[in-house]
Formats: sequence, C-alpha cells, structure tokens
Amino acid sequence: MTRAAPPIQTVSTGLVVAIVGFFSSFPIVLQGLTAMGASPAQAASGLMMAAIAMGLAAIGLSLRYHLPISVAWSTPGAALLAVSATPAAGFSEAVGAFLCAGALTVLAGLWIPLGRLAAAIPTTLAQAMLGGVLLPLCILPFKAAVDLPWQALPVILTWFVAGRFNRLLAVPAAVIAAAIVVVLNAKGASVAPAQVVATPVWTWPTFSVASIIGIGLPLFIVTMATQNIPGIAVMRSFGYQPVSGRLFSAVGGASVLSATFGAPATCLAAITAAMCSNEDSHPDPNQRYWSAVMAGVFYCVFGVFAVAITGFAVHADPLLMGTLTGVALIGVMANATFAALEVPAEREAAILTFAITASGISVFGLGAAVWGLLAGGVAYLIANRSR
Repeated sequence: MTRAAPPIQTVSTGLVVAIVGFFSSFPIVLQGLTAMGASPAQAASGLMMAAIAMGLAAIGLSLRYHLPISVAWSTPGAALLAVSATPAAGFSEAVGAFLCAGALTVLAGLWIPLGRLAAAIPTTLAQAMLGGVLLPLCILPFKAAVDLPWQALPVILTWFVAGRFNRLLAVPAAVIAAAIVVVLNAKGASVAPAQVVATPVWTWPTFSVASIIGIGLPLFIVTMATQNIPGIAVMRSFGYQPVSGRLFSAVGGASVLSATFGAPATCLAAITAAMCSNEDSHPDPNQRYWSAVMAGVFYCVFGVFAVAITGFAVHADPLLMGTLTGVALIGVMANATFAALEVPAEREAAILTFAITASGISVFGLGAAVWGLLAGGVAYLIANRSR
C-alpha cells in the first residue's frame, strides 16, 4: 500500500538528484540561451521556467503513475543551442523553434509513426551528432587554461579531483570552485545579485523555416534520441513498465507551456532516472517514485532562485563559464563518441556526421548538426545497400 507521505530516504535521494541535475548543467543552459540572443533577464527566466517545468512534470507524472519518472531539461539540446548561430530575428525566433520542438515531442507521443521514425534514427548517427555538437564546448576549458590560467585551472583541477571520489558530484564541486574564483577576482567589489527571486519574462515567438529546420528539428531529434528514449530504457531496466507515448507527450507539453518564457526543452532524464530507480533510492520498488517527486520539488525551489544564479554568473569571465560548461560535458561527449563508434560497419557514416557537425558550418541558413545528420544518413543508407 502506498504511503501518504514520502519516506525520509526518498527525500534525501530527491535532494541529491536535484543538486546533481541542476548544478551539473545549468551553465550549459545559460550558454545555450545566451547564444540564442537571450538578454540576462530572458536567460534567468528561461533557466527558472526550465527548472520549474521539469520539477512540476516530475511531480505530476510520478504521482500519477506511481513510477520514478525523473524529468530534466535537455542538456544535449542546450549544448546544441550553444554552438548554433543566433537566429536572424534574435531570441524570439529561438523561442519559436523551442515551441516547434516541443510540439513535435507531443506529436511523437500521440502519433505512433512519428515516434517510430524518431526511434529509427540510427543510434550511432544520433550519438555522433551529439559528439560533434559537444566537441567545441569540451575544448573551451583547455583554451581557458592557457588564456585565463588562474581562473580556469582551479575549476578544472577541482572537477578532476572531485571526480575521483564521486563522478556525480564533480561538476557541482567545480561550480563551487568557480564561485570562489569569481569572489576572489572581484577585488572587493560586490558580486551579489541585484535580485534574488526570479520573475518570468514572456517572449513573443516568431517563426521561420530556417529556425524550425536548423534549430527546432535538431533540438527535437537530439532530445528524443539522447534523453527521452534512453530515459524509458533506464526505467525498464529496473523493472518498471512506463507507457512511453504518454510520457513523451507529457514532457513535450511541458516544453510547449514553458517555451515562451525562454525554456528550451523538457524531457525524460536518464542518469537521474537511474538514481531514482535503484535500491539506494528505497528498498521497496513501489516507494521509489517518491524520490522523483521530491527531486521535482527541489527543482522548483532552485528555479525560483535562478535569477540569483544568473546574476552572480554575470560577474564571471565568459571563459570561466565556458570552462564550467566544458567540464560538465566531457563525460557526456566520451559516452557519445563511444556509442557513435561502437558498430564497425557504421563508423564511416558516424565519423562523417561527427566531423560535419563539429565543423560549425552553416549553409542555406541550416546549421552543421542538420548537414551532419543528413550526410551521415546518406552514407549509412549507401553502406547498408552495398552490404
């Protein structure tokens, strides 16, 4: 029988999940929103609404289905935004692309053929695209180590040393190190944010074919292939049987509702789903959903204070923020690259996808991720036909 209140163990697990989920990747979200042309107020609003959207979605879905449904913002999607060109119409056009990506996710849950099409994209190509997106970002810490050694190196070393003890807490430790670096380099000047509680900022969306194809579609693909589908697989690996279509539509709906406030994409989590679903969450599998519920509560709390985080980050050197982004993504890139090259027969298509995506080219208004996936897809089909 389900308890009326969350067990204490799941409260502590939820807090750890929220700390890892939020503080391991918020610099990436800020980088992505800034690259899309968001003002500081719009970036704070986007971070806040992304956290609240995933928090409310986790609470609602976990309570509704009594499953440990961990929800996240799309870290790979934010990384994609960070290396994409700013749309011609600025952030409003990016918001239009966010809406389209969310709508496609809803449709993928409701319309089985689209869901199957998204799932049919070869894993090697999807991971190669992700790896190509992440490469320029993962290089940043080492550029910063040369150009800004006294600020970047303490963050890199903290991340590396902390990772030897606990990989999940390595990036939060690096965030603390970066905060100390910012304070020490302020030379007595105040770095306190002007505002503590965030205020949502509405951005009226504009739409263009270029942004829908160049931003919205890749955002949908990378989020489905690297977050939503693996998130379902993680839950099933622990013996749970979620209905994937309903969950896809739910997180897609959360994306649509939060997009006009600047949030890029809400999705199912994979890593934190494992944290909520294993026996460390709670010995009783029927009680583990409370861990996802409590993580959602803490996400909402962090979101309310997102403007304080972005206000503090304004005082950081851009290279320092790039360092945080890069170290947060190195593990993700390593996994993506391994998965991309895992199948020998598909390596040539995967490397083609990776190289074109990493090149950062833009042709006919379409970014490198689109061209990389197209070229890799053609190579994949030709190779399969020749075999």
